[in-house]
Amino acid sequence: MLALFYIFIAIAIGVSFWQITRIMNFRSVIASDKDNDTQGKIALGFLVFLYAMMIYCLIAMNVIMLPEAASTEGTHDDTLFNITFWLIGIVQFAMQFLIFYFSYKYRGNKNKKALFYADSHKLELLWTSIPAVTIVLLIGYGLWAWNNIMYVGDDENPIVIEVYSQQFRWDARYAGSDNQLGLGNVNFIDINKNNTMGVDMSDPSAQDDIQVTELYLPKGKKILFNFRSQDVLHSAYMPHFRAQMNCVPGMVTQFAFTPKYTTEEMRQNEEVKAKTKGINKIRTAKGEDPYEFDYLLLCNKICGASHYNMQMKITVVEEDEYNKWLAEQQTLAQRIQ
Repeated sequence: MLALFYIFIAIAIGVSFWQITRIMNFRSVIASDKDNDTQGKIALGFLVFLYAMMIYCLIAMNVIMLPEAASTEGTHDDTLFNITFWLIGIVQFAMQFLIFYFSYKYRGNKNKKALFYADSHKLELLWTSIPAVTIVLLIGYGLWAWNNIMYVGDDENPIVIEVYSQQFRWDARYAGSDNQLGLGNVNFIDINKNNTMGVDMSDPSAQDDIQVTELYLPKGKKILFNFRSQDVLHSAYMPHFRAQMNCVPGMVTQFAFTPKYTTEEMRQNEEVKAKTKGINKIRTAKGEDPYEFDYLLLCNKICGASHYNMQMKITVVEEDEYNKWLAEQQTLAQRIQ
C-alpha cells in the first residue's frame, strides 16, 4: 500500500510539471474574440449549474439536518446559525452572479478598451464598515449565547449531573438530595467494588450520588453537566440540544441547558417524523435497521478504534416521571459495598 502511495505521488508530480510546461507554452498564444465569447458563455452555463446544485442541496439534503433544537439555550444557537447561514447565502448568491456574469459581459473583445479605475474611498469605507459591524454583532450574540450555557447561577437551582467518559463508553452520576457531587479521581477506581467512576467514598457528598448508564432528564429544569475523562480526550456531544463540550483528562469541564421537549413530544413532532422517514429510506437502502428517534450523547472526538460506538441514550420526561425514576435508583453507598 505504501508503494502505491509513493507511485501516486510520483505520478502527481509528473503531471504537475507537464501542466506547468503546457502553461508556459501558452504565453505566446493570443485568444481570439470567438474563444473569449465561448468561454464567457461557458461561465454563464456554469453559473446556472451552480445555482441548480445549490437549490437541490438545500431541498434534498435537508433530511440529514437536525430538527428544531430540544433545549431553550439551543434555540439561540439555531437563531445564530440561521442568521449566519442567510447572510453568507445571500452574499454568496450575489457574488457568484457578479463573478460569472461579469466574466461573460466583459469578455475579451478587440473593439473594447479597459477602463482604469484607481480607487474609491467611499467604496472602501462601505465594504469595510458593513462586514465589520456585522461581525461584531454576530460575535456579540454568540458570546451572549455561550455565556448562557456556561454560567449557571445558584438562584437557578440546577440539577447537577456528572458525565464520565472512557474508551469506549459513558457513565453518568447524579447528585443526590444535597445536590452536591462527591469528589472523583481516577485513583479511586476500584472495579471489584463497582467504583468504576473513581468516586471518593470518604466524601460525605458522595454517599447519596446515583450512578447510571442512561441519562434521564426532566423537561423544563436547568441541567448542569460536569465532564471528566478517564483516559484520552473525548467530546460530549448532544446534537439535539445543541450542546458540546470536551472531556479532558485531569480537569472538569461543564455546560448547562434546559430541555424543552420530552422524547415523546419530539417523536410526535412533524419535522422529526419527516426526517425520521427520510433517514429510514437511507438506512434501508444500506441494509441497516430502521431508525426510531431518540436523544443521544455521542463522542465527537476520534478517541480510538471503537469511537463510533461510544454513545449513550438520553430520555427526557415530565418532572413527575423523572422524580419517580430517580427515587427507584440505587445510591453509590448502596451500590459500592
